[in-house]
Amino acid sequence: MRPKAIDVKILDNYEIEILFDNQEKRIFDVKPYFKFEIFKELEDIEKFKKVKVSGLSIEWENGADICPDELYNNSNKIA
Repeated sequence: MRPKAIDVKILDNYEIEILFDNQEKRIFDVKPYFKFEIFKELEDIEKFKKVKVSGLSIEWENGADICPDELYNNSNKIA
C-alpha cells in the first residue's frame, strides 16, 4: 500500500518536508516542476508556502498537486 502524506512543511530553496503515514519523513524538491505552467506561479514564495495535505498527497491553492507515488518515490528519506 502506498504511503499517504499526513503533514507537510516548507523548507528553504523550494523544498518541502513530508511526513507519511508510515512515519517516514522525506524531502522533495519542487524546483524541477516550475517548468510546468501550473507550477510556475509557485515561484512566488508566498504562494509556494500555501501548500497543504490533500487526499493521499499535497496540493497548493492554485490546484497544483503532485502524484502520491511521485511524491514518495522521488523524495529523499531523512535519516
